[in-house]
Amino acid sequence: MPELRRKRVKLASNRIGIWRSLFAAVLFVLPCVARAHDIPNDVTVQMFVKPEGQHLHILVRVPLKAMRDIICPQRGPGYLDLQRTAPLLPGAAKLWIAGFFETYEGDALLPNPQVMATRISLPSDFSFASYETALAHITGPPLPDSTDVIWDQTLLDVLFDTPIQSERARFSIQPRFARLGLRVITVLRLVPPGGEVRAFEFDGDPGLVRLDPRWHQAALRFVDLGFLHILDGTDHLLFLFCLVIPFRRLRALVPVVTAFTLAHSITLIASAYNFAPDFLWFPPLIEVLIAASIVYMALENIVGAGTVQRRWMIAFGFGLVHGFGFSFALRQSLQFAGSHLLTSLLSFNIGVELGQLLVLILLIPVLQLFFRYAVAERMGTIILSAIVAHTAWHWMLDRGARLRQFSFEWPALDAALLALVLRWLVLFMILGGLLWLIRMASQKWGGRSEAAGSRADARGTVMEKG
Repeated sequence: MPELRRKRVKLASNRIGIWRSLFAAVLFVLPCVARAHDIPNDVTVQMFVKPEGQHLHILVRVPLKAMRDIICPQRGPGYLDLQRTAPLLPGAAKLWIAGFFETYEGDALLPNPQVMATRISLPSDFSFASYETALAHITGPPLPDSTDVIWDQTLLDVLFDTPIQSERARFSIQPRFARLGLRVITVLRLVPPGGEVRAFEFDGDPGLVRLDPRWHQAALRFVDLGFLHILDGTDHLLFLFCLVIPFRRLRALVPVVTAFTLAHSITLIASAYNFAPDFLWFPPLIEVLIAASIVYMALENIVGAGTVQRRWMIAFGFGLVHGFGFSFALRQSLQFAGSHLLTSLLSFNIGVELGQLLVLILLIPVLQLFFRYAVAERMGTIILSAIVAHTAWHWMLDRGARLRQFSFEWPALDAALLALVLRWLVLFMILGGLLWLIRMASQKWGGRSEAAGSRADARGTVMEKG
């Protein structure tokens, strides 16, 4: 009996010891796991892509804290144990980096990249300023094991390698790094053989990025961008709405919409080629003027001062302003144009016009039905224009408040300013010529319309007499 009692006591004490050990282990591991699963707010991923011979080299730098399921060994007061962490880095690179992007040679998906080298870097390291320094840094000696650095303040640098058919091929990449943080910025640089470095910067997951697109690939992308932009641009749609309300016949709308299209195409292209002022107050000023243009058009509809000839001239003037607005929205996307800048700009304009055409096709019948069955045309024009004017007026006040936060300074009189003035003088001469051509075409179009109307009236009179 005493022997059995001693065994039971020993067994109970062993169970208590096991539970104590498990509890201590949980208390030790939980803080590390919690830290490992915290989603960082801002993450910046840096990449270099260089085709060389039969290999595609990809250098990537990612903050170590973005790899949330990796529990890094630590020592002392939270310092990263570099010696014990080194064997974990290739697996982390495969799981959290190689698994989050795909590369293409032409339209062919390339095999999963192989991890060739890894190393931990300090935040103060600037070796990713160029491909050569980044490659030398990754393949160079690692940090000394005695380096005292907190684990979530380090960077993971990785060299990947993928076999390719030719270094002269056109490559694409589809990054999916958005899950690394709440906001992820990817800075990617293509280093073509014997060519100029091409830089990209995008937020989140941009889809398939063609690093050296053909002209038709760039054109299709920018047609899509223009189409979606006009459908998503409330201020541009309201301006178009104000243009349409008084003139719902195609013959009357052709010169107005054409003038607006030509005008915003001119300033969009001029801005893309650095003709636009680069002052900080210029973009908010354009936003104020866009809102003011909507207010003006709505008020003109209310007072009934619109004529076809007057409307196309006003549409041309305000179209110049709206073109700058388009350029601000397009500025970030021009990096995807490759070497086809002008093609991409014209394609963006085509997309905008397709979007405007879709809006007109849907809007004109709706207005016709509204004026026929809901309210008289004149009263309906006043009501709709008043609602638009009220909305745009508040936009103008809000944007004006933001504009007042900027300080206006006269530019220095130097060679750069004189060159800018000369550019705009040339542009204004071109604009004057276009205005003259549009006016002549408008007069010719109006003459044909009046002649057609007169012939129709004459035929009607003859039929009545008959």
